[in-house]
Amino acid sequence: MSFSSEVKTELAKHLGKSRHCQIAELAALIAFEGRIPAAESENRLLMQKYQLLLAELFHIEEIHTEEEARSVFSTVKMYNDATGEAEPEDTVKGLLIQQNCCKRAYIRGAFLAGGSISDPNKSYHFEIVCRSIPQAEQLRDVINSFDMDAKIVARKKYQVVYLKEGSQIVDILNIMEAHVALMNLENVRILKEMRNSVNRKVNCETANISKTVNAAVKQLADIEYIRETAGLSYLPENLKEMALLRLEYPDAPLAELGTYLNPPVGKSGVNHRLRRISEMADSLRQQTV
Repeated sequence: MSFSSEVKTELAKHLGKSRHCQIAELAALIAFEGRIPAAESENRLLMQKYQLLLAELFHIEEIHTEEEARSVFSTVKMYNDATGEAEPEDTVKGLLIQQNCCKRAYIRGAFLAGGSISDPNKSYHFEIVCRSIPQAEQLRDVINSFDMDAKIVARKKYQVVYLKEGSQIVDILNIMEAHVALMNLENVRILKEMRNSVNRKVNCETANISKTVNAAVKQLADIEYIRETAGLSYLPENLKEMALLRLEYPDAPLAELGTYLNPPVGKSGVNHRLRRISEMADSLRQQTV
């Protein structure tokens, strides 16, 4: 089962505690479907939630009569009393989503009808496909009322409301009250961050080792060049001592080399002497050109 399916399975079983929250979620299901969800719908989890809400709000399993349909549409504010007809809309009446708990239910319903989340092991992406620009704008505004940063992008004939950051996807799962999925996502994020941290440290250490080795190779090459062209006696006594130590301990780090001197010298002092040796080797090379 995909992570997206896991989230929807959890949400399909979740029932808002208050009647007004249940109505807000039902309104979202109808708005994002564009009609009362049909029994033959391929979205099994949406139908599961729809039937759960029907049973809780109207004590019926399915709509069989015009009276029952009128009751449902009137409850979600999509019935025109003047014409006596149902008028499903892309947007939900603001009266139904005034409270935060109702906004949570609305987002939950919208996600069940048209949402998806990518596998967090691969990437972070949350989206809900909307049927129109007004619907997308309403959904975006409701999500952003929770201090989120949802955006809209056009995709063919649809509008898609989306979130990209892992932390915001954690937040939206919390908003929708998908707490089990939230914990699973957090576990994945922790493992990914640990792996990334280890990789960064390994890469950093590898780079440092490479830098140290390259520097030591250059130092040895400079010392060998001086010895072969002018002799080590060409060097001042303190630099000659340093050169002989480097030849004797070619793999030793600078701090360790400094301990072999008498008196001992710190890492910066060793580095300064080796740099002077390198400058003298470069000077000799220029003289032979």
